[in-house]
Amino acid sequence: MIVLRCSVVALASVAVVVAAHAADVIKGAELYRNHCAGCHGSNGRPVMPGAPDLSQPQALMKPDLTLLSAIRAGKGAMPAYQGQLRDREILDIVAHLRTMR
Repeated sequence: MIVLRCSVVALASVAVVVAAHAADVIKGAELYRNHCAGCHGSNGRPVMPGAPDLSQPQALMKPDLTLLSAIRAGKGAMPAYQGQLRDREILDIVAHLRTMR
């Protein structure tokens, strides 16, 4: 219960910071090219087996903070980006992803 409460507080803190700054789609595109395109492809279509197809709308049908959490933690072959990218940078990537359709 304490861990859940801490996670909720942490996400709420991020939400406050996020609300204060709009995401930078252009910076997100550059970060995506440098950190994501090698597996997810330049257009969101995966080049690595098992990577989600980010060009499909259903891949992004989640709130920004849910995607932030997933990118922070990593999954399968995808590394965790917590400590490598700041939350602001991850949200810039998410904003860029939402423009790729």
